[in-house]
Amino acid sequence: MIPLSVLDLVTVREGGTVAEALAITAETARVAERAGYKRYWVAEHHGMDGIAGGATSVVLAHIGHATSTIRIGAGGIMLPNHNPYVIAEQFGTLAALFPGRVDLGLGRAAGADGRLANALRKDIVGAAERFPQDVVELQARFAGQAVGGVASPQASGADVEMWILGSSLFGAQLAAMLGLPYAFASHFAPAMLDEAAQIYRERFQPSQVLGKPHFMAAINVLAADSEEEARYLASSTDQSFVALRTGNPGKLQPPVCRYRESLPAAARAMLEQVRSVSAIGTPDQVRADIEAFVERTAADELIVGVATYDPAAQQRSLALTMDALAALSS
Repeated sequence: MIPLSVLDLVTVREGGTVAEALAITAETARVAERAGYKRYWVAEHHGMDGIAGGATSVVLAHIGHATSTIRIGAGGIMLPNHNPYVIAEQFGTLAALFPGRVDLGLGRAAGADGRLANALRKDIVGAAERFPQDVVELQARFAGQAVGGVASPQASGADVEMWILGSSLFGAQLAAMLGLPYAFASHFAPAMLDEAAQIYRERFQPSQVLGKPHFMAAINVLAADSEEEARYLASSTDQSFVALRTGNPGKLQPPVCRYRESLPAAARAMLEQVRSVSAIGTPDQVRADIEAFVERTAADELIVGVATYDPAAQQRSLALTMDALAALSS
């Protein structure tokens, strides 16, 4: 069976708090661990009322203490927002706390709008141009090299599995050149999925950490007892996508019956395009859709995510999905 992992935005529900979102994330990670998921990743976003994962390394420590075996990681750290030295320290410290369990996925985007540059006191555009050099610096610091004459004691020799993330062809080319595993954000940006996977595999250069390409694709997954229920539950995330694309992001809203059908044609077309990489329905339907997606992409791993307003429904979806795939392989 293909390994499955979980992507969590640490969602803040309407009427809920950041503290509640963090507690739900810890419980969901425990559910994922019991179900047999391989990794539990948190994505860095800023300035959004509905996402509480901005302090990503702190959230990962919270998840790490709530679990015992599942790998924990950033999916990802938006490196232009940060000093590579500090990220090396943070993830080296996580690796010391949770040996053999820490992943560091690196993205080139900022994870918020242009106002973030002022808040962070950063030249994000310039930092994005230095992204390849900053990735190489992180590799060197984890390898124990004193870059610029300055050592990173917490990072030196740390067992951190580095990934390149992307939603375009740039990340595929960089991951291939550096011989790193590559994860594609097809759950919200599917347009270049197939081309990116092809470029990554064709141009891959073996490295000390990886002898052959390792490709992970993201997919929206929600399993429930009926297709109608699953699509109803998924309407909360649908609302979030529409709100984000129309410049009005907020907290995760309660589900709405026949939400897509209520949208204007242009909004419905946009939503269907960005959510086209999805498996939403009964366990049998989810299994069939995942099988078709794996056949299409030849992915080595999948990372799944769809937040529901009722966290119990999201946790049940994770269990149903894993059970459905495990039954197929038994």
